[in-house]
Amino acid sequence: MTSDSKIFVGLRSTRNKPAEHRDTSGPRCQWDGCDKQGIHRAPVGADGEGLYLLFCRNHAKEYSEGYNYVTKLSNPVTARYQREAAGGSRPSWGVRVNHVSETPLPSSIRSGTAKTINARKSAAQSKAAKAALPSRKLKVLEAKAFETLGLPPNATPEEIRSRYKQRLKMYHPDANDGDRSAEEALLAAIDAYKILKLNGFC
Repeated sequence: MTSDSKIFVGLRSTRNKPAEHRDTSGPRCQWDGCDKQGIHRAPVGADGEGLYLLFCRNHAKEYSEGYNYVTKLSNPVTARYQREAAGGSRPSWGVRVNHVSETPLPSSIRSGTAKTINARKSAAQSKAAKAALPSRKLKVLEAKAFETLGLPPNATPEEIRSRYKQRLKMYHPDANDGDRSAEEALLAAIDAYKILKLNGFC
């Protein structure tokens, strides 16, 4: 049955459509042996934070199914891609994340609890004290005390206390069979710590 209606004149059958021409301008899928476009990003993991691999849709799905943030817990195939990308033997994109070593200040939003308010106050005070230390010009004895403990002038109170305890254990007479040179080093460390403590460094 044929129709003379003008509505159906422009319609064409979608069957037996010729194969679509693949776009070769984008990046390739990084899965071994795959030549499709790699437009789906997949994270590398704990050893390569901020980095990602590029896969086609099917391989991105396969990678994601075996993915775990910790490489050792991923399935063997996914873990291999993670290790190669983190080690640099497989190209990856993005920027590696460097974690900030400084502890962030507690939230500035008032919670109403004394614990949070005190934590916020003490964190702000220690941060301000740390910022003020490098700008202060050291006296001769203070500089020598830092040198004796083997610390930089901008060392934090925690670092000074930790190094002092370390030196006490290292130079204690029991640890050195009564060696007199170790005793002199022990007295020098005690004097250095006293100087720094008296001058408000710890």
